[in-house]
Amino acid sequence: MLLDIAEVASKSGLAPSALRFYEKRGLLTSAGRNGLRRAYEPEVLDRLALIVCARGAGFTIAEIARFLVATPGDTELRVRMAAKARDLEEDIARLARMRDSLRHAATCDHEPLVECPDFKRAVSPPKETH
Repeated sequence: MLLDIAEVASKSGLAPSALRFYEKRGLLTSAGRNGLRRAYEPEVLDRLALIVCARGAGFTIAEIARFLVATPGDTELRVRMAAKARDLEEDIARLARMRDSLRHAATCDHEPLVECPDFKRAVSPPKETH
């Protein structure tokens, strides 16, 4: 059963204009039209979840388009994907430090909060050991 663009927009949380943009950029393919409206296979929702996740992780539309058609033999893309994974690991570590420092600050009595040694330790990146 095909979903029209309004249903896909509603279920994905994206505006119809975003769906049309993704289709124009080759990230989505409509299955035809239902009257004047674009219609999509239900699997488009899985693809949109991937696109939204990738965009949230900082991937460009061009990077996502390339990833969606990648084959195991695309070594250049695999190298870039591994580098992006390392970048995301750094972002995750930084965000975890910020989360931990904010949790501490929410209950800390130190004045000012940002001078608390525990807060400073939580927000600071780990020291490199050699």
